[in-house]
Amino acid sequence: MIYIVMGVSGCGKSSLGALLSEKLGWPLHEGDTFHPHENIEKMARGEPLTDQDRLPWLLKLHEEIERQRCSGTNAVVVCSALNRLYRQILLHGSKALAPSYGPGQEGILPPASPDVFFVFLQGDYDLLHQRMVARRGHYMKAELLRSQFDVLEPPSDEENVLRLDIRRGVPDLAVEVEKHAINLKSSPTH
Repeated sequence: MIYIVMGVSGCGKSSLGALLSEKLGWPLHEGDTFHPHENIEKMARGEPLTDQDRLPWLLKLHEEIERQRCSGTNAVVVCSALNRLYRQILLHGSKALAPSYGPGQEGILPPASPDVFFVFLQGDYDLLHQRMVARRGHYMKAELLRSQFDVLEPPSDEENVLRLDIRRGVPDLAVEVEKHAINLKSSPTH
């Protein structure tokens, strides 16, 4: 089983991912470490990433997710996964870029993988902006938050999503994900 902890910058993805990794004993794959150096420099300058910037990053993360799935390893992946196409790339790699799946196309996207769940950390702009202004030592500038909200497409139910409100503390959120994992493992379909 793979949990992809997702949401805009400042929502607590890395904190929750680290706690889940510790509590579940699963490896953690921090999406930020998969970014090319050019992307990190661009964000540090306060420039939003484009889809072109994100594509190699998402494909690298897809490869890691596939490696974990193929080996039967449980894992926690931290990645913003802001819109449906990005999530499809994480799940299906370059197949998600085929013309029948691209933005504005009428093709049906492949179904979500039953062993991959998106944990969507949702919160409002003002709270997240306050958090980003207060944090130190992170390359992601607070002024880029608006661009992330502009791109954000919250996941739909058919995307295997667990929605969590960031106003709750990270330990509470981790308990919620743990309960979800236990319920899935005890379900006859898993």
